[in-house]
Amino acid sequence: MWIVTGCLGVLLLALVLLAFRWMRGTERRAVGAVGLVEAELGSRRAELAAREAAVAEREGEQRRELERLAGLTAEEARAEVLRTAEAAARREAAVTVREIERRARRDGEELARDIVAGAVQRVASEQTAETVLSVLRLPAEDLKGRIIGKEGRNIRAFEAVTGVNLLVDETPGVVQLSSFDPIRREAARLTLEKLVSDGRIQPARIESVHARSLREVERLCVRAGEDALLAAQVGEMEPELVRTLGQLRYRTSYGQNVLAHLVESARVGAVLAAEVGADAALVRRAALLHDIGKALSSDAVGSHALAGADYARRWGEQSEVVHAIAAHHGEVDPQTVEAVLVQAADACSGGRPGARKESAENYVRRLARLEEIAVAQPGVTKAYAMQAGREVRVLVQPDQVDDIAAQVLAREIAKRITEEVTLPGQVRVTVIRETRAVEVAR
Repeated sequence: MWIVTGCLGVLLLALVLLAFRWMRGTERRAVGAVGLVEAELGSRRAELAAREAAVAEREGEQRRELERLAGLTAEEARAEVLRTAEAAARREAAVTVREIERRARRDGEELARDIVAGAVQRVASEQTAETVLSVLRLPAEDLKGRIIGKEGRNIRAFEAVTGVNLLVDETPGVVQLSSFDPIRREAARLTLEKLVSDGRIQPARIESVHARSLREVERLCVRAGEDALLAAQVGEMEPELVRTLGQLRYRTSYGQNVLAHLVESARVGAVLAAEVGADAALVRRAALLHDIGKALSSDAVGSHALAGADYARRWGEQSEVVHAIAAHHGEVDPQTVEAVLVQAADACSGGRPGARKESAENYVRRLARLEEIAVAQPGVTKAYAMQAGREVRVLVQPDQVDDIAAQVLAREIAKRITEEVTLPGQVRVTVIRETRAVEVAR
């Protein structure tokens, strides 16, 4: 039994040895195969590197040959291609832009005409050309003699106090007040109306009544300014601006009432702003104030647009409104859509048929210039253009201008008027030197 067991052990050991030798042989064969694969890969890498070098060399030769034939380097050729492509693109873009602009201009002009025509038709109001005469009807014809006074004393005092020419002619039941300044004319009309209704017409009373009439005109100006704010749908505004705005009720520009023009411009501007999507409230406010400089005195610096802009700035108006006022005549380049719309609204209101008459404006300017020349002389306190500009009456300080100096002053004013003003005829210069002594009895 033990012999059989020994034989089996020897047999098992032999089998183990055979298996070990077989595994060692397999491992050697695998290592050899890996070495062969690596060698093959290394050979192929070297071959690829050689081919890449050859291709690069060939490309370099071709590039050098192309550069030699073209006379350009690769960078120069690339830049030339880019320039050519850019020029072609620019030409195509220019053609496209020109076509777009042509269509936009054609369509825009049609749309603009429709918008402007619609705005003007919706808000245009009647305009009556203002004159330089106010007519006052008298309850009795004999009042003309009392208005004139003994040796013309009353009428001379009235004209000296009011600065308005009082025309008393043969027309039954009426007298006429003539002045290019509508506020001055309105104050004189109220003065004469009160004097006639009271019946007491004398130089001292003329002065007191005229002072009350000036205050009444001031109240009427404030009310007119407030009414303009309501009509233009503009919110709160500084009282001083409202008062100055109301003064334009009595002023005209080329025959068109300025305050009515401002209200109409504000309404037209609001319609235009709504059409283009701009700030309608800002346009309303700026359009209502754009001619406020016309109500300022002649001491204001610059044109009425710049003077009005400075005045509005001093009374707290926002910068956008101030800019629109300054730019409405192009003296300042408009920087906002609202400023352009104020220009358009001003042109729509003033340029529509029947709105303005240039002859009246030239007439008013000529009379204003006559007064400016006279007031600019030393010693002059007041000056009034009368008789439709055919006479200038000059009041002087008696302690500064004596009788001889008054003659010289009249000659100097006449000379300047001849040189600086275009005259339809002759202008008489009258210098008035008056001394008054006033005491109060207690």
